[in-house]
Amino acid sequence: MIQKPQPHEYDPYYQYFIDLVEGDDLIQILENTHSATHKLIRNVPSEKLDYRYAEGKWNIREVLVHLIDAERIFCYRALRFARQDKTDLPGFEQDDYIVPSNAATRSIDSISQELAAVRRATIMLFQNFDDTMMSQIGTANGTPMSVKALSFAIAGHELHHCKIIRERYLDDAYVHTS
Repeated sequence: MIQKPQPHEYDPYYQYFIDLVEGDDLIQILENTHSATHKLIRNVPSEKLDYRYAEGKWNIREVLVHLIDAERIFCYRALRFARQDKTDLPGFEQDDYIVPSNAATRSIDSISQELAAVRRATIMLFQNFDDTMMSQIGTANGTPMSVKALSFAIAGHELHHCKIIRERYLDDAYVHTS
């Protein structure tokens, strides 16, 4: 079991995401969040995939590709930190990633398969980190973050976006059946 990270292990920005995560069995949490996301998206009506709840907001395909991109970036950071790389890693501007991702033109099956592949790789990565690796702290975007905090942020970030999809993209009838 991996205890939740302490506040000194991450920037306050990540507090909300980490607080969304319940439990301390990291691998089970990552498996469960992915299963819940898969269940949510496999039944999204096709007419909802391109819906934007407000001007300038992403559609569901773009939200899912954002999850993929962010998880890859967080895993890259975790790997670098676990290997005790002291390089200050740059941040990334999430909005700048969406248009070049071509997410809006991809099939939901393609996105779902990629999301599953990335999660499998994420689970393998964290399964093979020992306690020393999980406790390593590096710097990204000018702020310290532990490997453990990154792992919980991945799960919490996914929970956050699934909550947004349910609340802002899907109607009440769908939400109560998924």
